[in-house]
Amino acid sequence: MQTIDYIVLFLYFAGMAGIGFWLMRQQKRQEDFFMAGRSFGKLMQTFAAFGSGTGSADPVNTARGTFHNGMSGMWSVMYWLFVTPVYWISAVWYRRMRSLTFGDWFVERYESKKIGVAYALFGCFFYMTYGAMMFTAIGKVAVPLLGDTLFGVPLQYSLLPFVAVVVITYGLLGGISAAYWTDLIQGICIIALSVMLIPFGLSAVVEKFGSEGDGLMDAFRLMHEQLGDEAFTIIGGSTASEFPLYAIVSIVIINMIGIVLTPHFIVTGGGTAKSEWDARVGLVTGNFIKRFCTIGWVITALIVLTLYGSDLELVKDADKAWGVATLKLLGPLKIGLVGLMVACLLAALMSTVDCFMIVCAALVVRNIYHPYIKPDASEAESLRLARIVGALVVAGSVALSLTIYDMFANLQLTWIVPMLFAAVFWVGMYWRRATTGAAWITFTFCLLFFFVLPIAVPKLSPGLAKSPAFTRTSHVIKSTVTRAALPLDVSRGKASAAGEPMTETKRRGGVALFWTGSVKPVGDEMLREIDRRNVPGGEEVVYEYDCELVGSGRLRLDMLIIDKLGVDLASMDKAAIKTLDLPFATVVPFLVMIVASLLTKPNSKEALDRLYVKMKTPVDPDPAGDRAAMEKSYAQPDRFDEHKLFPGSSLEFQRPTAQDFWGFAVCFAICFGIIGLAVWVSRIGT
Repeated sequence: MQTIDYIVLFLYFAGMAGIGFWLMRQQKRQEDFFMAGRSFGKLMQTFAAFGSGTGSADPVNTARGTFHNGMSGMWSVMYWLFVTPVYWISAVWYRRMRSLTFGDWFVERYESKKIGVAYALFGCFFYMTYGAMMFTAIGKVAVPLLGDTLFGVPLQYSLLPFVAVVVITYGLLGGISAAYWTDLIQGICIIALSVMLIPFGLSAVVEKFGSEGDGLMDAFRLMHEQLGDEAFTIIGGSTASEFPLYAIVSIVIINMIGIVLTPHFIVTGGGTAKSEWDARVGLVTGNFIKRFCTIGWVITALIVLTLYGSDLELVKDADKAWGVATLKLLGPLKIGLVGLMVACLLAALMSTVDCFMIVCAALVVRNIYHPYIKPDASEAESLRLARIVGALVVAGSVALSLTIYDMFANLQLTWIVPMLFAAVFWVGMYWRRATTGAAWITFTFCLLFFFVLPIAVPKLSPGLAKSPAFTRTSHVIKSTVTRAALPLDVSRGKASAAGEPMTETKRRGGVALFWTGSVKPVGDEMLREIDRRNVPGGEEVVYEYDCELVGSGRLRLDMLIIDKLGVDLASMDKAAIKTLDLPFATVVPFLVMIVASLLTKPNSKEALDRLYVKMKTPVDPDPAGDRAAMEKSYAQPDRFDEHKLFPGSSLEFQRPTAQDFWGFAVCFAICFGIIGLAVWVSRIGT
């Protein structure tokens, strides 16, 4: 980086901190700090949703996924696309909850302050995990730009704490208002990030591979020639792809169920909006902007693969792909664009983490400190504690990042964590018979089954890691195929000329079935052939391990159950094995919640009446009018019963309004429009 790049970064950091100091004097009450007085319109809600939902991990994950999988790697981020229509419905929930935290809603629904404590702890852990992924992204991108060390200290140990201090400074001084104003600025930076590298990258592709007279659009044809058409397939079809169709569907479903109950949605999802309409428009618009940005990230990643696909450092660690592209494409210009790119990536991180830390602060203050430690705490005391908690959450994210420091491992963990409360939320939202006892049973089951026991059992029984019954893997497959060499094969030294026949031997499989980590031979590797088959262009030989193995990571209890049901796990590919626990994590908690509710004591009718009529009462943007509407609803809890989809039942599904139906339909159509745009991009140059 040049001096001008550091000047750009300094100006960016100073601007963000200045916003925090400017807004600090306005934060007098908890509702100001946590909800900004519920005063924001469509523009601020849009960029709040966009900023909080778009982190530094997104472009980096897209680049990593595309580098390994071609265009289908976009699903490492694009899986949120088909969740967006659900936001049109859920935005109304968050505004009608009229709560300062999601924990308040759980306390009200299940008449238990303790369940609010559990949700608060869940929220803090979830955001530390999610924040860790974003800090990891910054560390990975910065290495090619700044080197492995900064002031003699390994880069991640020096840069990440510094970034955390800046986030804490403006976020905790100015509260959610500062987060929203910075999200507006940082949202523009993120959009710039999404397209900044593309013209420089296309120009570099033409310069390196093109001929006289080629323009920028010819770069797409050259990329097809260099990478082959398979790299431009948006649904992974090869056995090596991480994102075949079934994996995409599973990931979409588990995130559709889990994301709507994460704590920040009661803020950015609509809780801070003036009206329900502002909440809806802001939430879906902000998220659709992100999906369009993803197309830009994919194009950039394909350019990186074309130009630097032979870079051994990137082949080994594709998390660094975005940083390498920034350095090589923007660095030679020496006009501050590298600093601007780093500032944009920091904007993507900070616009998300600032919201997360304030939401966690609200959870701890509202659902732990007030109910159990100091019920009569003043507003000043509450805000002071909120700032301390927020700082600790950000510090925890940095610590977790430095512990794991792997993008995809962090990403997969964020899919599972929300399942702790998913069934508790969804069943409680729509079924009166859902009980407090069932909520605790379901939460405890998920906590033990998905998190505690997978770690504790191997610690208590270390012999499991070497037991033949627990160290089984998928079949090891070695394929020898003859095909025409691509230019990328030549640059990687696999062939001497493009188009000539080349024989390629690849190995896949050997994936641990019952461990989240790997299974490796204790000594020398020994394989036993079990099958041999012909494939187009060559032959595959199937093996299984014939030696002592040792497993690492967490024990996958759900996979042990699936194996006992007779599923042939060993013949599955990597994507199937990594995805198979998602349906289990999605379905089983709901079964536990429903059965447990039928076996435990129902909640009081009075409390349920108050909660459900509140959720049915439209929000009046005028606070006085809204209070009057709620008084009328509490006095007449059956005033909206004629809108029930199943009258006379304990199910609280409401008949959709015209706005519900048409808004959902339009959002769904936009989803397919974005997929159509991705397909169109994949065919440019063919």
